[in-house]
Amino acid sequence: MFIQTEQTPNPSTLKFLPGRVVMEKGTMDFGTAEAAAPSPLAKRLFAVEGVERVFFGSDFVTVTKSADRDWQVLKPSILGGIMEHYTSGDPVIADSGEVPAAADDDDEVVAQIKELLDTRVRPAVAQDGGDIVFQDFRDGVVYLHMQGSCSGCPSSTATLKMGIENLLKHYVPEVVEVQAAQ
Repeated sequence: MFIQTEQTPNPSTLKFLPGRVVMEKGTMDFGTAEAAAPSPLAKRLFAVEGVERVFFGSDFVTVTKSADRDWQVLKPSILGGIMEHYTSGDPVIADSGEVPAAADDDDEVVAQIKELLDTRVRPAVAQDGGDIVFQDFRDGVVYLHMQGSCSGCPSSTATLKMGIENLLKHYVPEVVEVQAAQ
């Protein structure tokens, strides 16, 4: 098994491409080892000392390290953990009920925002090993949750303000601002 790695805009995060499907549908973000309980793969990765966050996309895994760790030391252990997982035959997520279904009761403006995020923003962000999830739209403000390499990335504010905000304001006149959800 050959696992490729790619740099992300976040220097604390690397993107690992195992050449296999990671998530059939949706994404998953694990901010702690405790949150990784439903995922044998995430648990393996959190067992590597210095791993702080694990994110699963459709065909990639992003791993965020602690600031005091070096990728040259961590990378072989993470590659080994991913390889070990896929050779074990364990599922990525033990309980398939963990990915919530999307609600279909959105008003027209929210549906338009989500459509733009899904078709224009999320594919580009996924190339950098992350994801952006719609959280809310109130009083002209779109609240988005940053995941994977986007979480804590130095350029995420610029991505939100100059990229996503400009795009949404152009296509959806009701949008006046985009903010990261807390």
